Amino acid sequence: MLKNHNLVEHTYTDIIFEKRPVKDFDGNEVEGLYNAWIILNNPTQFNSYTTKAVKEVILAMREASDDRSVVAVVFTAVGDRAFCTGGNTKEYAEYYAGNPQEYKQYMRLFNDMVSAILMNDKPVICRANGMRIGGGQEIGMACDFTIAQDLAKFGQAGPKHGSAPDGGSTDFLHLFVGVELAMFSCTVCDPWSAHEAMRHGLLTEIVSALKVDGEFVPNPLVRTDRYISKKTGEIIYGKMKRGESLTEGKQLLKSGEVDLSLLDEAVEKMCTKLMMTFPNCLSKTINSIRKKKLEHWDQNKESNRDWLALNMMTEAKAGFKAFNDGPKGNREIDFVKLRQMLAEGMEWNEEMQKAISPVK
Repeated sequence: MLKNHNLVEHTYTDIIFEKRPVKDFDGNEVEGLYNAWIILNNPTQFNSYTTKAVKEVILAMREASDDRSVVAVVFTAVGDRAFCTGGNTKEYAEYYAGNPQEYKQYMRLFNDMVSAILMNDKPVICRANGMRIGGGQEIGMACDFTIAQDLAKFGQAGPKHGSAPDGGSTDFLHLFVGVELAMFSCTVCDPWSAHEAMRHGLLTEIVSALKVDGEFVPNPLVRTDRYISKKTGEIIYGKMKRGESLTEGKQLLKSGEVDLSLLDEAVEKMCTKLMMTFPNCLSKTINSIRKKKLEHWDQNKESNRDWLALNMMTEAKAGFKAFNDGPKGNREIDFVKLRQMLAEGMEWNEEMQKAISPVK
């Protein structure tokens, strides 16, 4: 009789947990072997994770890790707009803002979710079905591989919305893209296209997702080559030229439909490649490479948790409430006003919160 090593028996409600048969190189299902699909299921809020969803991801990662029949874990989300945009800002604004003791407990769960990915006995593939922003970027980078559809965007949001990307990005991102690009992404929060992210070394593979007149076409809003700006003379990578070509790209994007079948094929193929290895040698290799992430993660995660909790009394409280309550197109605080008030020596209080809020 085989022993059950799961911590608890659980029925998933806020995420989806599925076992799907592994396929061989000819596309035939392999008897008795599976991939575990862990699927975030909050598409109306860009698959942001609630506290309950975080708990369920931890349990699902553990269940997939313990399952003897599982070859690989596919971490993804419902729909084609977003893999994940991080923590649920509605929950942050309405419950955690101003409650550092509660947010510290939440961050214990978040840290455990990241650790559950990094400690999984199976290789974990992030299937980036859409944008991967903020905390979504962080849990995605904790995975071992990322295969993305090329309409997706990747980046951070912390300093724009009252936090620091200390849930993994300040630990992991420089390992992928180098210190200077990591500094750029984590501070100014400009997103990268999938093509830019691939070129920077953040992704394993990208595939087309836009189908126009029955044929797949690359993301028409980016270029994979480079050109010289006529205005500045600088070399620009990845972006579409301003003007007519960008207009045409937008029109082409509107005329097509999103089809993730190539993404699924690429993910399945990666899982098949992983199946065709010695399982213990594969696990040891993955764990040896994960050590580079864990060196930073284990050193910083607890002190980061303390700071993130206390920050809920000041900048995070202002930033999350602005994002949650602000009108469309105006969900950031007045940064200039904030800096002016701080320069005058004003303390963080309700008066300051109201003065910098987009909600008038």
